[in-house]
Amino acid sequence: MPMIQLTLPAGVLSDDVRSGMHRTLTATLLQWEGAPDSAFFRAQAWCRIDEVSAGGFVSAEDDLPRFRVDVTVPEGALSDRRKQGLIKQVTADVLTAAGLGEGDGLRVWVLIHEQPEGTWGAAGTIVRFAELKALAAQARG
Repeated sequence: MPMIQLTLPAGVLSDDVRSGMHRTLTATLLQWEGAPDSAFFRAQAWCRIDEVSAGGFVSAEDDLPRFRVDVTVPEGALSDRRKQGLIKQVTADVLTAAGLGEGDGLRVWVLIHEQPEGTWGAAGTIVRFAELKALAAQARG
């Protein structure tokens, strides 16, 4: 049940690139979370791209666009190694989509939010990480 959200200034990405980013970001998230590539898990991985007004997301130093990626996963879903891999790949995904280079990496922030056990619900019930792990193992099985 992961979710990834990209916030960026309007107009930085073309419509085609923005549409492709939905698939790219969710695929990256599922890969680093270790979820199986199945219809069920792809349907549960949500992506949201929010654009703020042009010039509305910059630093105090310059007017260059900034990018914020918020990733929400169940607590325990990502080891430190997986977090590092996710951060590195998501940063590269965003830089590539925006036509920027590695030197612009500090303009991309990736914030990982681990949802504590018992605080994530869907379909009217609490979703437990152990249940998700069991479903993933069954899908790989």
